[in-house]
Amino acid sequence: MKIKISNGRVIDPKTQFDSIADVYIAAGKIVSIGAMPAGFQANRVIDATNQIVCPGLVDLAARLREPGFEYRATLESEMNAACAGGVTSLACPPDTDPPLDEPGLVEMLKFRAKNLNQARVYPIGALTQKLEGLRLTEMAELRDAGCVGFSQADAPISDTQVLVRALEYASTFGFTVWLRPEDAYLAKGGVAHDGFVATRLGLPAIPVSAETVAVATILLLVRETNARVHLCRLSSAQGVDMVRRAKAEGLNISCDVSINHLHLSEMDIGYFDPNYHLSPPLRSTRDREAIRAGLADGTIDALCSNHTPVDDDAKQMPFAEAEAGATGLELLLPLALKWAQDQGVSLANALARITHHPAQILGLDAGHLTVGQVADVCIFNPESRWQVIPANLRSQGKNTPFLGYEMQGAVTFTLVDGQVVFEAKK
Repeated sequence: MKIKISNGRVIDPKTQFDSIADVYIAAGKIVSIGAMPAGFQANRVIDATNQIVCPGLVDLAARLREPGFEYRATLESEMNAACAGGVTSLACPPDTDPPLDEPGLVEMLKFRAKNLNQARVYPIGALTQKLEGLRLTEMAELRDAGCVGFSQADAPISDTQVLVRALEYASTFGFTVWLRPEDAYLAKGGVAHDGFVATRLGLPAIPVSAETVAVATILLLVRETNARVHLCRLSSAQGVDMVRRAKAEGLNISCDVSINHLHLSEMDIGYFDPNYHLSPPLRSTRDREAIRAGLADGTIDALCSNHTPVDDDAKQMPFAEAEAGATGLELLLPLALKWAQDQGVSLANALARITHHPAQILGLDAGHLTVGQVADVCIFNPESRWQVIPANLRSQGKNTPFLGYEMQGAVTFTLVDGQVVFEAKK
């Protein structure tokens, strides 16, 4: 299949290429940008006039809910959502049922995903067996099965000695450990940020110290073990500042933040709306502004959807009893664009946070448009507006705090391996 993408504004965050140009694709790869190759005859021409042509998005946190939680979402529905959102590569956390703690489970997930011929799936293996935080998994075997890192998802490791052993083992073999920093005891029973909103609403609170104590512990252990650690979903100004100082020191760490925490705060909880029950909780406006600034100055490496589809029965409950999480695959691009517009960040730098940078964290040769590279491409109209309503979301999970919001920036085409896997209806 030979495809010509014509007249689009081509942006490659890796090389900082930004120009109106044609892109030529053959045999699943980009064969030229600009000049047409000799003898090239396109089977299909995609007119990208007034649109952006960029690398396919790379999402660091997308729960696909298989195996075990198919009543919340299926692999098919979430892969459709990914393609509709321009996401061509995604990492899925290990908190499935059973958890991704055995090679057979990882191989089955990758086989199922590959057969769908849509977005590329990169499993994050369980750090401990059954995510219980007691015994380490066979990380080497999981790596051979296709895992790109190891994590506890949102399950804590209360035994610090187990964490030390995990980091030592990972350091020895060059594995990356993904940790969401939260002290299980300080966060126990909490559902909202420890601020005046939680006090006014009478909600059990999670203090910022639940994050910062965990960050401090992780950073100290990184210094001791020289492990490579990725901190997932930072939520506080203090946490961002600690990471900034640790990076200046030269520690081998990276971090991300979710689209929800980039734009929302505790003030948005309103009157117990369960769609705003997230993990970690939405924090103060000061924390939100620090996160936005940290993403702009590079302290925070990447932006992710933290896609967590939840069924209606688990979400439409009183705030404190509702399951935490929000769908996000189809919102990653427009919310990244809104942040860039608000912060005065260039389009290329904004796209880097959802393409090239997360690809680097995953250790993938992805997230860029260069000749010879596999043709994973997102084409979007930056001026197109659409409303976040259940009918417009392809994910089986319709739970998001952005329901009813108008978004600017709509994906028109998504290509994976040089094949069109999504095309917006005209």
